[in-house]
Amino acid sequence: MQKWIRKALTRRALASGPRESAMLVEVEPSDKLVYGVTFAIISLASFTALQIAHLAILGRWNSEIFAAMTGLVGTILGVFFGKKA
Repeated sequence: MQKWIRKALTRRALASGPRESAMLVEVEPSDKLVYGVTFAIISLASFTALQIAHLAILGRWNSEIFAAMTGLVGTILGVFFGKKA
C-alpha cells in the first residue's frame, strides 16, 4: 500500500534550462508524509468498520464517528491535492 501512496504523491516536473536539455524530474515525498497518509487511510477504514458495527448493533447513526471520517477524508484529499500543486 505504501508503494501506491508514494507513487501517487510523487511530483513530476520539467527541469528548467535550455530546451535541448529539458528533462523530467521526479521528486518523491518524505517518509513521514507517506507514513502519515498510510495511517490516515487505515484509520478511515477502522472508523468505517466502527460505524457499520454501530449501525448493525444499535441501529442508530453515530454523528461523531461520521465527523471523524469526514475529517480524515478531507485531510487525505488535502494532502494529495496540496502535494501535487
